[in-house]
Amino acid sequence: MEDTEIITHGATGVRIAETLRDAILAGDYAPGERIRQDELAEQHGASRLPVRDALRILKAEGLVTLVANAGAWVSTISLAECQEMYRMRERLEPLLLGLNIPFLSDAQIAHLAHLADEMEATTDVERFLVLDRDFHMNCLEAAETTVLGDAVRSLWNRTQHYRREATRLFYDDGDRSVHYDHQLLVGAIRRRDVEEAERVLAGHIRRSRLQLAEHPGIFAGH
Repeated sequence: MEDTEIITHGATGVRIAETLRDAILAGDYAPGERIRQDELAEQHGASRLPVRDALRILKAEGLVTLVANAGAWVSTISLAECQEMYRMRERLEPLLLGLNIPFLSDAQIAHLAHLADEMEATTDVERFLVLDRDFHMNCLEAAETTVLGDAVRSLWNRTQHYRREATRLFYDDGDRSVHYDHQLLVGAIRRRDVEEAERVLAGHIRRSRLQLAEHPGIFAGH
């Protein structure tokens, strides 16, 4: 294969991976759902080779499971795996936040405050999830890291579907604590109070972990 073909296939694979990643995180694919490679190829006007490249990218991120000579499926996790991932987030994410706080500008903090207000105002779960991800990623992407940032983003991606279910639960229960957490986080970040921000974020993640543990049915069959 010519070098130009390899580069073209690689770029197409990355583009397909980005589109499929967004679809999985948006809930267009359910955990355990089969991914039809021929349909992806047709959708993107591509051959099977860049589709396979895209699936390998998402497998490395934990979003896709590949079975030799069988196909590809959206990854699932068990309750025990989810609890472990949330415990990892409880330790790693506050650490990453603390590294980021000194680098956040006043304008970025004002944007976080706006996102917190938008989340509190919406009653739409999907809208909340988009705003929530935007809020947390904006907290965590100002500092350059070699390992920690990627690790936290991977944990976010792998638990996205289950966070969607947790969000539905707290909406159903009329629980406002998640909104209080976001406002407290903004206040601590604005004061550059790293210790308080880390404490609030750890408790925020822990609350979701405990809530998910009370609803094992979410993980039925996974």
